[in-house]
Parts: sequence; structure tokens; C-alpha cells
Amino acid sequence: MNKADILSHVDHTLLAATASWTDIQAVCQEAIDNQTASVCLPPSYVARVHDTYGNRINICTVIGFPLGYSVTDAKVAEVKAADAEGANEFDMVVNLGDVKNGAFDRVAAEIAAVKRAAGSKIVKVIVETCYLTEAEKIALCRCVTEGGADYIKTSTGFGTAGATVADVALFRAHIGPHVKIKAAGGIRSRQDMVDYLNQGCDRLGTSSAVKILAGEESGGY
Repeated sequence: MNKADILSHVDHTLLAATASWTDIQAVCQEAIDNQTASVCLPPSYVARVHDTYGNRINICTVIGFPLGYSVTDAKVAEVKAADAEGANEFDMVVNLGDVKNGAFDRVAAEIAAVKRAAGSKIVKVIVETCYLTEAEKIALCRCVTEGGADYIKTSTGFGTAGATVADVALFRAHIGPHVKIKAAGGIRSRQDMVDYLNQGCDRLGTSSAVKILAGEESGGY
């Protein structure tokens, strides 16, 4: 698997609260230069990125991020606003309170509401695996499938841990046939990226892929 193959699956990510416009521009240019799957950025930068780069970049943003406990109407409003400003993909965080209360019908209904707001655009559902039991992970696979989302995503990168190969295998066994997998959080080497892609992930969320692979080419990392 060569560099271009790997990067074509990467959502090149910058979600730091302190990210400046200069930082955002740097990430966007890296995404363009390396032909990553998308650039994943805070909602507050979507319009400016779209106005600056237009169709040269596929814009992904986050919804209910990073804690997920916004009410459904707020998440739907976030999607509609980002859609109008030029986002093409939406990574939403589930309500973990609902998960812990066993209210999986509410979780599925919220996912469905967000997907309706997104229309034909891609919705990825972040389930934050580090806080979940195996039974909860399996239940969330059903919620994502029933809610009509396009992807199940492991992590925000802001939790206590990130993606694992074991969780990806569990997802693969329990999601519906139309649902893809995005691994995110703790992806820090070329081997990590290759392993997740070989395990069936379609997308990788990472801020470091471009740097890692550039370092590899120059003899570093």
C-alpha cells in the first residue's frame, strides 16, 4: 500500500480549540497537495475554507463535538448551517448519556434526524469506544445502521483512548452492509494506518498522516 493509497482514505484533521486561520490554511494546503479524502475542521471555519478553496477541497466538519450531549435540534441545526456554508461531510458524536441509559431508540432516532438534515451528504457517527462496554458497542452498530448513517467512527480523539483493531473487527461483524468504518484517535504510524485499512476501514481520522508519510519518504519516523 503506497503513500497515495493511504492518503486517499485520510480525513486530514485539525480540531484543536486554539487553531488559528494560519493553522487551518496549512492543513488545507496539505490536504490539497496530498489529495486526502477530506479535511476535517471546526464548524466555525467551514465558510471561510469553502470561500478560499472552493471545490479544490472536500470539507468535513464535526457536529455535537466533542461530548455529544447537545440536544438533537441543536445537532440538526449545526448540520444545516454547515451544509449551507459548504461542508460535504459531518462527523457527529452520539449522546453518551442516552447510551448509558440504554435509550438506544433515542440514539437511532437522533442519527436518523441528522442524516435527514444532511440529505445525500455523508454522515459519520462517532461512538467514542473508550467509554463503552462491548454490549453498548454492538447496540450502537445497530443504531448507526438503523439511523441510515454512512459510517461508524471509533473516537473523537478527545477521549481517554482512540481506535483499536479489536473495535474495528467488532464493528465489521455487527454493522449493516451499507455502513463503512472510520478509525480515529491514536493513529501515529504508517503501520497503524495500513493495519486499519487492511482490517476494513474506509476512512482514517488523523492529524499526523501527512507528516508521518513525508517523514518516511525523507528517512524520518
